[in-house]
Amino acid sequence: MRLKTLLPHPVLSLFLWLIWLLLNNNFSAGHMVLGLVLALVIPMITAVFWQEKVCLSRPWTQLRFFGIVLWDILVANVTVAKLILGPKDHLQPGFITIDLDIQHPLGISFLANTISLTPGTVSCDLSEDRKQLLVHALHVEDPAETIQEIKQRYERPLMEIFESC
Repeated sequence: MRLKTLLPHPVLSLFLWLIWLLLNNNFSAGHMVLGLVLALVIPMITAVFWQEKVCLSRPWTQLRFFGIVLWDILVANVTVAKLILGPKDHLQPGFITIDLDIQHPLGISFLANTISLTPGTVSCDLSEDRKQLLVHALHVEDPAETIQEIKQRYERPLMEIFESC
């Protein structure tokens, strides 16, 4: 059996294994082995669904992006807590439409998921032509500023990561 058949997505396998261990908060031998088995089997089973080869470039951009997302999640948790616990009449929920510059399908998926991971925002819909992403935000004071922030903090690094392959 070829190595590519046994390990079709090595980076995905590594991330699945690490995520398994972190979610279980248990680093015992049993969890390590079970996590490793799942990390190897899941990519093998799902390999037929991956339409194209996944190519990630610019590891420093990836690390910076990961750090930005973690920081934004932390800050958003505090902000959302303040908004929820404060007076409800100060909330300004709304929908915003982001015109996408990113073209790579996996990059668009990462962008939509990153937005949904950040408390207070959720990706709602992607246009059929994949040019616009509809986002709902718990509190939007300036839609243009929110769109610009998403494009600068998330879309631009994802374009570097996915579209330079």
